[in-house]
Amino acid sequence: MFFPVRVYDSMARRVREFKPLRGNRVYMFVCGPTVYDLSHVGHARTYVAYDIIAKYLRLKGYSVFYLMNITDVDDKIIGRGRELGVDPFKLAAEMAEEFYRDMRALKVDSVNLYAKASEHIDEIVEQVKGLLEKGYAYQLDGDVYYDISRFQDYGRLSGRRPEELVEHRVDPRPGKRNPGDFALWKAEKPGEPSWESPWGRGRPGWHIEDTAITYTYFGPSYDIHGGALELIFPHHEAEIAQMEALTGVKPMVQYWVHTGLLTIGGRKMSKSLKNFVTIREALSRHSPEALRTFFAMTHYRSPIDYDEDEVSSVAKFTEALNQAYRMAERRLQLGEYVEEGEKDALGFEEDVKRVWEYVERFYALMDDDFNTPRVMAAISEFTNFVYRSLEGNPSKKLLEE
Repeated sequence: MFFPVRVYDSMARRVREFKPLRGNRVYMFVCGPTVYDLSHVGHARTYVAYDIIAKYLRLKGYSVFYLMNITDVDDKIIGRGRELGVDPFKLAAEMAEEFYRDMRALKVDSVNLYAKASEHIDEIVEQVKGLLEKGYAYQLDGDVYYDISRFQDYGRLSGRRPEELVEHRVDPRPGKRNPGDFALWKAEKPGEPSWESPWGRGRPGWHIEDTAITYTYFGPSYDIHGGALELIFPHHEAEIAQMEALTGVKPMVQYWVHTGLLTIGGRKMSKSLKNFVTIREALSRHSPEALRTFFAMTHYRSPIDYDEDEVSSVAKFTEALNQAYRMAERRLQLGEYVEEGEKDALGFEEDVKRVWEYVERFYALMDDDFNTPRVMAAISEFTNFVYRSLEGNPSKKLLEE
């Protein structure tokens, strides 16, 4: 039953046996939300997936320190604050609290620490200083940029060359050494939050926030880094370039674990398409168990299309599952009070054997890169087994009483 866990590593592009760096202790970081609005069901899919992963690793006996950042300093927050006419700091603080509320409602409760970027400015400044001193960064009129030409492995995670990567979203700032260079520190602008630094007042770039946070709690190298597939470039490439250049320790992460994208009606969710569904809206129509089960029916690495009717049908499945679980539990408990000679007649020994077979299947499937779709299929079989085993069984009447 207790075989090694095998995990798909996006860097290696294959499934690998999971071997934590520090024995039984697992350090796991997942990119958290940029808190400028209510979180949506795409966020829910991602964070439910990592909640399942963290909880399973703990079930296997690992001591998991699950860290998630909260991006509360960002261009999107500033833009949204201007749109609403509110202070961006106040907006970010309020939206962070709403995010925590949504996670509690979804029963995502495995995170040990939520770390806000605004509470790690000193650590961010130290990392920027270190990159400047090592020649990986340069100043440009109060801004500080990372020079991607100085890091030979840039593009390793996405499997693309730097010249291909610049086709994606980049900062068009004039004067940069390379089109793909990204901001580590942004000079102060009117109406924006800012902090003191050796380069003048300003605020951190997006990518440096995460490496400063992970270095603070995990050091230069750790076990699992999670996030949505769309974050591989530029975000995760930038994190690798920053941390490995700064510390000289490679690899920064042992296992890169990415979740697939969520669509609605086959299209990317967006407010402009009017198909944007918040977690709160989804939970007003469905139970957290139904949503979690719906997500679990698709492998975490695969894309998933959100469909209200399918979630509703899943809700019926979860009700049947819960009833079967309660009946199986009561039947096993009843076996403790039945005379040995009566157990064969009631089928207890055979049922206990079958239950353990399902338990072993659960572990084997979860050990195989957290294969929740096959687990759900096995659970469906288990539900049918429970109902079949009780048909015509004398103990059924006792369970229903």
